[in-house]
Amino acid sequence: MTPEEYREKINAALDACFVIPQDWPAAGLAEAMRYSLLAGGKRIRPMLVLEFCRIAGGNWEDAMPVACAVEMLHTYSLIHDDLPCMDNDELRRGKPTNHVVYGECTATLAGDTLQAEAFGAILRSALPAERRANCARILADAVGLDGMCCGQYLDMLWEGRALTEQELTDINSRKTGALLAAACQMGVAAAGGSEKMLDCAGHFGAALGMAFQIRDDMLDVTGKVEEFGKPIGSDLAEQKNTYMVLLGQEGCEKAVNKLTAFSKDILNEAFEDTAFLHTLADRLAVREK
Repeated sequence: MTPEEYREKINAALDACFVIPQDWPAAGLAEAMRYSLLAGGKRIRPMLVLEFCRIAGGNWEDAMPVACAVEMLHTYSLIHDDLPCMDNDELRRGKPTNHVVYGECTATLAGDTLQAEAFGAILRSALPAERRANCARILADAVGLDGMCCGQYLDMLWEGRALTEQELTDINSRKTGALLAAACQMGVAAAGGSEKMLDCAGHFGAALGMAFQIRDDMLDVTGKVEEFGKPIGSDLAEQKNTYMVLLGQEGCEKAVNKLTAFSKDILNEAFEDTAFLHTLADRLAVREK
């Protein structure tokens, strides 16, 4: 499978989610959920679920509900991240953010419901019970008190003061890296892969996540709004702590290259068919959106 083929399959599966009759009480809520879920995006996280399931010896099609779940969870985080009480952004993936279209209350509930439905998608899947439980546990750990929500909290708590590189990494390893690492491990868990596979998948995802965030910080300065899908220069305007502030562009480029090389090397310790993931890591290192 190519990334484009995976993306097509993922988008079709997501499009089948939350389709309910217009006369149902929750129709408006479902519409708001679908608005952000189907707003585009690279689908990197669900793609990682499917590919890691495949190289861990499973059938990637069996892992599709898990792939959809991680994208639901990711979408919930974006909706909430954009809210007026958080980053107060008005543009996401080139479109008005959820609260701009549907209002703050509905947007908050859309995010809440997507988070709940993410776990429901895993637990209602046809995977064996132990694999379902493992996937749900990995996702919960990645999002909870020491995961993505903690990263968002630290980002808010430390706002307005200069951070060290370690403090910035403490934020982003949770806020961005944790869910990417979880996607990789959930693919292995869906296939019933070994502990060594789970460990290597987690290291790959964590390194990929850090490289992804650094590249994101670079694009906030050097990118084009029509490609990046959100305002350029917003981090600088809001005096946010970023890797571009700490490391400069050259330092960021070196860090992305180092992390990408590490992510590819670690795969070889547990997996054989790694060409797809190597190519994906290289593409993300030079992405423009």
